[in-house]
Amino acid sequence: MKTKVGSILGLLSLLVLCAAGAAWARTYTLRSTPVAPGATGTIDAKAEKAGGNTNVTVKVDHLARASQLTPTANEYVVWIKPSSGQATEQGVLTVGDNEKGELKMTTTYPKFEVMITAENEAHPKTPSDRVVLSTQVAE
Repeated sequence: MKTKVGSILGLLSLLVLCAAGAAWARTYTLRSTPVAPGATGTIDAKAEKAGGNTNVTVKVDHLARASQLTPTANEYVVWIKPSSGQATEQGVLTVGDNEKGELKMTTTYPKFEVMITAENEAHPKTPSDRVVLSTQVAE
């Protein structure tokens, strides 16, 4: 009897751990470029169980204001680029005096690249070649 109860408890524990693991977001490290070599950041991505969306949180540290870059820019813009398709603008990443910023978004793509670019306008039609940070995400 003790063996049966122990087996059931072990199985339940394993199921709880699997369910908890599925609920956690995966973290991806953003890679910096020569545009802002000291910048760091992460992407937290979590695929929704229903609906097929991926919730994404971009967090950056040690990123100077865009106006302090050489040449200067006015904004940092976050883009999502699927494996096969064009990059789409997700929003402006505001960076504070503490050189930190965060932006949350949702996408329908399970695999994509996240890019942060330095831009002269808040809503450009395409990303500039001034990529500051980027990484690949696969949920």
